[in-house]
Amino acid sequence: MKKIFVNGYGSIGSRIVSFLKDDSEIEVIGVGKYSPDEKVDEAISKGLAVYVPESKLNNFSNFKISGSIESALDGCDLVIDASPGGHGFKNKKNLYEPKNIPAIYQGGESTTGSEAVSDLLFNSRANYDQALGKYHVMQGSCNVTGMGRILEPLRTQFGDKIIRFDVTLVRRWADIEQTEKKLSDTIEMTEQPHHGDDVKLYFGKDAPLYVRAIKVPTRQMHLHIMDIRFNDIAPKPSEIHKIFTNEFGVATLWTARGTKDVRDCAKNMGFNFVDTNMIHIHANMTTSIGDTVQMMYSDDQTGIVIPENHMLMQAMLFEKSYQEAFAHTESIFNMAEKKQKLEEFFAKK
Repeated sequence: MKKIFVNGYGSIGSRIVSFLKDDSEIEVIGVGKYSPDEKVDEAISKGLAVYVPESKLNNFSNFKISGSIESALDGCDLVIDASPGGHGFKNKKNLYEPKNIPAIYQGGESTTGSEAVSDLLFNSRANYDQALGKYHVMQGSCNVTGMGRILEPLRTQFGDKIIRFDVTLVRRWADIEQTEKKLSDTIEMTEQPHHGDDVKLYFGKDAPLYVRAIKVPTRQMHLHIMDIRFNDIAPKPSEIHKIFTNEFGVATLWTARGTKDVRDCAKNMGFNFVDTNMIHIHANMTTSIGDTVQMMYSDDQTGIVIPENHMLMQAMLFEKSYQEAFAHTESIFNMAEKKQKLEEFFAKK
């Protein structure tokens, strides 16, 4: 059994821990916390050992913490770093590298420049094998992860028949549980969004992918509008949908009027954290005109990267084949069952 430390207990860390407890190959030795807030008591109430930076021990005197993060790492086989954005690089240099501990980093970090945490951005659909046995790997953000689940199957099916992809990311403003974060009454444009460059790290630097992004005042998922241009007459919508019939983490929905419909369905069906952990193609919005297919799909923000972290952990720590890792992740996340339930609920009338 391998010992994992989850360094951070926010939106991502709390979700990862909730699934790792069902993994018989893993023991979670503890979680790291950086702020003395109610999440500390939440973690402790769930039986988790909570560790904090040694320099902040006095700030947590009102909580029953188990010690310092520095001491917890001594008995650790791999760290999943879910600390606040920007802390990952500092943790790599100050903690993980000196102790020679492998680590997974989240989308708030970088794979380029002087503060790169890794030279590999992971997407299980595109580059699983490149992560085998690696020591430092960055998991892509929710938008970057979601695009991979759509782009790679399209490229596999149509190859050089595709001339270019144009994607507009309509991003949510905050996660559902971030109640302290106010939704601003504005549509915010994003200059030079990182998402396109990040996707090209696994999709290919010369890929004909063009991305623009805006942020809108909602907590109910992201929405991607993708135009796919072909070198001849574009495939019919039914041909596009068929590609994703058996695709991991992609559900094809016909009657969802919006992202909140999908989230409410996940809540009513008792999905953990009301996450679906997947992409939802809004099939009624797929159109084919001339040489172009336009499709829209919603992206389950934080939830979509959690099974990806689990796949990445298996590549780095156990060096499993893709098929082995996929089967193990499926046994814990039950993605096929969730997909079936969503597709049946939002089936074509």
